[in-house]
Order: sequence, then structure tokens, then C-alpha cells
Amino acid sequence: MADSNRSYIEHDDRYSGGFSTKKRKGRGPFTGKMYSEGSHKYRNRGNYGPHPRSRLDDDDGDVAMSDTHEPRHRFNPYNRGGKRRDDRSGRDNKNFQSVSHKDVQHQNRPESSDDKKSWFKITIPHGKKYEKSWILGLLQGACNVPFSAVEYHCDHSRAHFFVDDPAAAKALKQISRTITDRENFKVTIITRQCPPPVIQLMNMKDEEIEHFKSCMQKRYDGARQALDMKALRSDPDLVANKVDLILGRKSCMTTMLQIIEENVPELLSLDISNNKLFKLDDLSEIHLKVPNLKILNLSQNLLKSDRELEKIKSLKLEELWLEGNPLCDAFRDQARYISAVLKRFPKLLRLDGQELPPPITFDVETPTTLPPCKGSYLASEDIKVLVLRFLQQYYVYYDAEDRQGLLNVYHDEACCSLSIPFGPGQNPTRSSLGDYFKDSRNVKRLRDPTLRFKLLKHKRLNVVGFLNELPRTQHDLNSFVVDITAQSNTLLCFVVNGIFKEVEGQSSGTVRAFSRMFIAVPGSDGGLLLVNDEQFIRNASTEEVRKAFATPAPTPSSSPVPVLAPLPHEMVQAFIQLSGMNAEWSQKCLEDNGWDFDQAAQIFMKLNAEGNIPDVAFLK
Repeated sequence: MADSNRSYIEHDDRYSGGFSTKKRKGRGPFTGKMYSEGSHKYRNRGNYGPHPRSRLDDDDGDVAMSDTHEPRHRFNPYNRGGKRRDDRSGRDNKNFQSVSHKDVQHQNRPESSDDKKSWFKITIPHGKKYEKSWILGLLQGACNVPFSAVEYHCDHSRAHFFVDDPAAAKALKQISRTITDRENFKVTIITRQCPPPVIQLMNMKDEEIEHFKSCMQKRYDGARQALDMKALRSDPDLVANKVDLILGRKSCMTTMLQIIEENVPELLSLDISNNKLFKLDDLSEIHLKVPNLKILNLSQNLLKSDRELEKIKSLKLEELWLEGNPLCDAFRDQARYISAVLKRFPKLLRLDGQELPPPITFDVETPTTLPPCKGSYLASEDIKVLVLRFLQQYYVYYDAEDRQGLLNVYHDEACCSLSIPFGPGQNPTRSSLGDYFKDSRNVKRLRDPTLRFKLLKHKRLNVVGFLNELPRTQHDLNSFVVDITAQSNTLLCFVVNGIFKEVEGQSSGTVRAFSRMFIAVPGSDGGLLLVNDEQFIRNASTEEVRKAFATPAPTPSSSPVPVLAPLPHEMVQAFIQLSGMNAEWSQKCLEDNGWDFDQAAQIFMKLNAEGNIPDVAFLK
């Protein structure tokens, strides 16, 4: 009984040399082994080396007394420190080797070598909206390393393809967000290394392809131009030849479409029912392979969502079978089911064998590409001379150091506004058009009527003062395209589209595109006075940047908008408007400066500021 009265605290003293004798709450004597004496199958999941208690696995299960002087730590089952479980010592088990799951994976993984290709998956977010040939042409044009796109396909809104050249993958990554699409959105390119694409690993053998062709030939009905591929895997001839063809595999579906394209592209009806298809990704290009297909049977498969139909909606189907798929049970009623299918196939006449109401459609096909942009429309030769002369003089003032010369271009009651393609709820610091953000009067996104009115600049002095605060620019007159939209004896409305670059500040050198609508009335000197000026500024597209400032100076033969050399009389009139001097003194100033308008304007500004121009020069 003396031994029975022995405290477990005394037993613990053998291990740690003196735990506190204070009784812990909730612990009492028990007959089972203590945690420290139990099996060492419990593993420490940490990273701090083998636990001292790993020494307890001697043959006799006891501890050498010579070790009692070493400090011991209480075992913490929740400790996340320490090494991985495979690295701990003292786990010698006679029944199996201590090899981690990761080690097994690495052993089974083929070692990479220089003679094997490295594959990269290229992803383009929102790339589904682009035509395959167009987007690949855009990427190839911007990429300085030629590449071959393998297995191009779309997944939801993304477009994917593979390349087997690390240099091409790196070059594609570098051009991400440096190119723009037709809508002037930047194209993002995501690159990551990956295993070889499935089609590279699962290509069908020649023998299998021959059996496949024989099977398809047997199942083809030439009179109806119909191909019955129902329950392909259980075909007796294939089973007899021990050929296992699963239509749900990409290699099998791709081979079938290729055989159809090469042999019966005029196919009208295709039955691929009862093939356990759960997705239609591999049929996304069926409209290119079988453009005349009118009847498609997908019944008795495993399609779970009507979103799968998005992948084949380019087909102009008249009859579709979907019964027996889980997606048919996902709708509350038959009307919703029919509506969801008609949304993808508006010309459908029969669904699951049931007649549908005839569709209301128009025979006019929507063009897939926009016609090329035409040049300027300037109505008549007289208006052409008037408008082009005005634009040349206007942008001389606008691109100058000081835009005060524009005071004589605007009417006393003129209005002016500026817009950019961003709204007030967006962060200006994340936009390259931040300098124009606070003044943007984009009425499509600006709902506050008070703010709309505040951002409209009214009166000549306010208009010129506002324009003078905008970044300094240099316009490319060669890029101008001018269209006369309305004209009368008392009013002229025209739109100018073109390119400019900023020449100061953080955005110096940045190329922008603009569209500007001017409404003008006749001026007292026979010129034009602006009563309304509405300007829209955006980032230039990749193509616009490439063409911008391609020629150093505009010439009548190369410019979309021919720039006419100013005549002395008209230059004098322009200088009168700029300086406020009479015709005699204005002409004298121009003559003294060799008819250099800019130089004469700078000399005038300097002398006028110094008060060296007599009052008689301003008498008219």
C-alpha cells in the first residue's frame, strides 16, 4: 500500500527534476498511463527540432538516469513549432519507412530536363468577347517574340491558350496592360507555368482514329445528312476491337469534330445523347466545324446548368433536345425553361420534340466589323477654307505658353465644358487622366444638377481662364478629322477629332485623344466666334499612339486636314485680335519679325508688359 500512496508528482520528478507540487485543478489520480508515458504516435507538428521526449523510445521504455540533469519541457499538443513530422528523429518503425507524402509525389514526378518543353498557360480576362484571330493578331503584333498559340479556348469570360516557349511567355507577360482593344480598354495578360495541355497528353492513336472513322461512317445517314453518335462507348464494333472512346474526353470530341469537318461539313443533324457529357467546352467551336447544323440532340447527358448552352449559342439551331439532363429540373416551370433556351437560340422551332411559337426575327444580319473610318467632311470649299484657317489659328493660341490669345476667339456669352470617361465616384489617383478629373462634366455619370451647372464654364473670361489652367499641349494637326454637322448663314457646327500630347508636368509626353465640338457664329472681321465649346478627352489607343506625330510637319498631301499657309492680310487680322492694336501697328510688328506670328506675339507681350507701346497703336 505504500506504493499505492505514492504521488504522481514524485513520478514526474523523474523526468523534469521538480514540477511544482501544487495540485492542478481538475486533475487527480488515475490508473491509465500518463500522456508522457503513452505511445509516441502523437506527433509534434512544429519546426523547432526533435522533442526531448523522443528519447523515451528505448527498448525498456524507461529513461537513463544520467539524463535527468537536462531540462525537460512540458509537451504541448497544440504547439505549431518544430520540424515537420517526417524530419523528427526517434520515429524508427520496423514495419514501414518514414517517407512523407510529398516525398512520394516528388519521386513520382518526372524530373525536368532541358530537352523537354516548358509549358505556360496564357489567360486573358474578359477575352471571350474578342475574336480568336483578332486577339491573337493583336498579341503577336505587340510581342517581340513569335509564338504559336496551342489549344485556344474560352472558359466563362476568360480566354486561354498555351505556349511552349519561356521567352514567348515572358514577352507576353511584359506587354500586359500596354495594349488596348477596339473599345480602348487595356488588355491584361496573365502568364503562369503549367503542365502540358491535356490535348498534348491524350492524343488518340492512329489505330483508334481509324476505328473511330469506321464507326462514324457506319452511323452516318447520307439521305438525311444526320450523324448518330448516341452511346458511343457501348458501340458493338468498338467494344469488339477493345477501343474505348469516351466522347466526354477532349481528344475524342476534338477528333470527332475534325472528322466531320473534313468529310461531312454539310451535316444538318447530330445526335450525341447518352454520352455522360457534363460540360460543353469542347463544342465551343462546333459552329466553325459544322456551320449548317440545325438539329442537335444532347438528351440523357449530365448537363447541370443552362449556362453550358452559352458555349454553343453560335449555332443557328432549329431543333434541340435536352430532356434527361439535370438542368431540366432546375427551373420552376416549363415557361422558364423554354425562355432560358430561347435566350441562347432565338430561332429555335422545336425543344425536346415540342413545337415552339415561331420566333420574331429580322433577316438583316448584324455586321460583325465596323466599316473603315472615312476622312473629313467639310461640306463645301468655302467652308473648308474658313474652318481649316480657324483651326490652325486656334491651336496656335491653344498650344502657346499663355492661352490669353483665345480671348478674341470666344463670344462674350460663350460656354465651355470638358469631359473624361470617368465618374465622380472613382479614385482620380488611379487614373492617368487625373489632371482633368475635377473639371469633368460627364453628364452620363454626373447626376447632381448643381454640380452639372457649376462645371459649365460661362462667359468669355471664365472660359479662357479655365482653358489656361489645363495642362500645356502640342496638337498633331496631321491627325485631325473634321466633320461639319450643321451649317447656316448665321451658325456653323463642326466636330474635330485628333491627337495631342502633354508637354509639362508628370504626364509630359503622354499622348491623348480628343473629340471637340465647336458651335460658331460669324465674327465682325469675317472670321468665326465660338459660342459653345465641348471637349471630350481620353487615353489614346495603341494604334493612335503609334501613328501620332509620325510626320514632323503637316503638308497638304499627307494630312487628313490640309493646313493652309496664312496670307499676310489674314495674319494681320489674327494679330489684331491677339494684340488689340490697330491694323497699321499690327502689320508693322509682323513685318519687323519677318512675318513670324509666334515671334511677333512674344515681342508684343514683352513690350506691352514693359509699357513701351504707345497709346496711338491701340487707336482704331
